[in-house]
Amino acid sequence: MIPREILKQVRRIQIVTSHLVDNALGGEYESVFKGRGMEFDEVREYQPGDDVRAIDWNVTARMGHPFIKKFTEERELTVVVLADESASQRFGSVEKMKREVAAELTAVLAFSAIRNKDRVGAMLFTDRIETFIPPKKGPHHVLRLVREVLASRPKGHGTNLALALDTLNRVQRRRAVVFILSDFLVEPESYRRALRIASRAHDVIAVVLRDPREADLPAVGFLDLTDAETGVRVLVDTRDPAIRAEFYTRAAERDAELEQVLRSCGVDVVSVNVDRPYVEPLVGFFRMRGKRR
Repeated sequence: MIPREILKQVRRIQIVTSHLVDNALGGEYESVFKGRGMEFDEVREYQPGDDVRAIDWNVTARMGHPFIKKFTEERELTVVVLADESASQRFGSVEKMKREVAAELTAVLAFSAIRNKDRVGAMLFTDRIETFIPPKKGPHHVLRLVREVLASRPKGHGTNLALALDTLNRVQRRRAVVFILSDFLVEPESYRRALRIASRAHDVIAVVLRDPREADLPAVGFLDLTDAETGVRVLVDTRDPAIRAEFYTRAAERDAELEQVLRSCGVDVVSVNVDRPYVEPLVGFFRMRGKRR
């Protein structure tokens, strides 16, 4: 049985994200991720009954007898969302936790995909694979996907992005558009190789979720801080300007290193601050990709 509270959340997200897709993101998604149409396959000799409009006159002139162009229907896209469910995702200093924003983003991307008649699936991961939902079509499938994300009670606490990417490469043989929703608070060298391999097989986009308190400490006196994934605790005097400056510098260095690693692996980056609307960075990303096409 699905808890009533989860069903209410699913309904709320469905209403909000469907509105966003219809009014802000749907057209942008479709203009970038076009997966349908007819594409040229090969030429072959003309056979009685073939459509004469398909004759390739250049090849026919060279060979001395008629050849026709053969086209195949281009397959629809497959979209896979890799959603980080590690303990650090259950942090939020403003209105929403990072995992709540990730759930809404999953819904936005999923509804955009089915609006474009694409397949969509999801993989929830921590330091293990929590859930894998194979790509399918249809609104009922998307609602199930959103329910799984909201109702997830992960067994793991840490982050093993390399495992998620390696698993993706095994189970998703056809090329897909892969969105990684994560705060990427893990050593980049632990997943660099797996990310590079995945980006060669798929179109990988990193959606980096950031909370303002992960880069800026307020001067509020002593704080007892606990690492959500390792359990390590430390007492910090936030009134000390040197400590606040070091905290800010380390966060900036971490972001710069992450950006460098993602770019070096051929991965596009969308930065989402959980204290601000996520529509603007998504639209900006889609428009950037549209211009690049």
